[in-house]
This record gives sequence, C-alpha cells and structure tokens, in this order.
Amino acid sequence: MNPILETALEVQRFCQTRGWRFSFIGAIAVQRWGEPRLTQDVDLTVLSGFGPEAEFADALLAGYRGRIPDARPFALARRVVLLESTSGVPIDVSLGGIPFEERVIERSSPWEVGGDQPLTTCSAEDLVVLKVFAGRGKDWLDVEGILVRQVHSLQTPLILREVAPLLELKEDVQSLPRLQALLERPPGR
Repeated sequence: MNPILETALEVQRFCQTRGWRFSFIGAIAVQRWGEPRLTQDVDLTVLSGFGPEAEFADALLAGYRGRIPDARPFALARRVVLLESTSGVPIDVSLGGIPFEERVIERSSPWEVGGDQPLTTCSAEDLVVLKVFAGRGKDWLDVEGILVRQVHSLQTPLILREVAPLLELKEDVQSLPRLQALLERPPGR
C-alpha cells in the first residue's frame, strides 16, 4: 500500500480510538470520486465543534509531530492542525464546527482501499462543494474530474444548496456561475 493511504489509515485509527467524528477530504477523496492525481498529503476534517479545539489540537500534537514551530497556536487561530506522520507524510486536520462540516461527516461513507479497513471519505457532492469553496486552479480541475466520473450519480441540487451560502459568506460572486456552467455542460465535454 502507498504511504499516503497507510498514513490515512493510521490517522483514521487514531480518530476512531478517541471516538472522534471525521472524514477524509482533499486529494484522498479525489482518488475515490474524481480523476486520480498525485498527492503528497492527507487532509481530513475532525468535528471538534466550538470550544474544545485545544483538546483536539493537544491530542493530535501528542500523537504526531507538528509541521511548524508554533503548531498549537496556529491550530487554535486557524482551526487547522498541521502535522507530519512518522514516515514524513504531511497531515492537515481541519477542526470542523459549522453545520456544513457536520453534514459532510454525516454523509461520509466507507471506501475500500485495501488493508484492514475502509477509509471514511466525504461524498462526491461535498467534495465538489469543498473544492469550489477553495477555488484554486487545481481545485477546479478536480471539480471537472468529479463531474466527469460521477455525471450520472451526482445530486446537483444538494451541491447547489450547500455551496451557495458558503460562497456568499466569502463574498465570491464568480464561482457559483462557473460551477453552474460546468454542471449544465453535456457529459464528456
């Protein structure tokens, strides 16, 4: 098994042992739902809620090395714990708390990757929302790949219902029309 998936399984066991609710997002989920691409890290959301973030950050930093000198203050300010596995794989743990993040975790499902257990990844729809919200060039390429591979199974109304308020929060008026144009495009184009 490749080191990225091995690290993901290790992190998943870490979360499960503590009874944490979580979901893999980012490139690992892209491997499942979109056009697979090379990834160098493991991204996941752990549902911490608001208030106990320090407990989650402390537990993660006790189990893994921080990637930056001030990993704890950074995590508490930005809600992202930047870690590194013993094999050197970067791990980004988002501390989730908003209702959308809770729904992402509720809609997550197991993905058989080999090994002793499946990985829990976000849904294809939620991955599209996360990628559109991030909005980088590679994210839009991932969105296109997901739309091509999942064209007959995506729940477009769910995507639009979830992404619109998030884009509104960040005052992004360009991404929703761009997404709608991609969703309306005939498959394979």
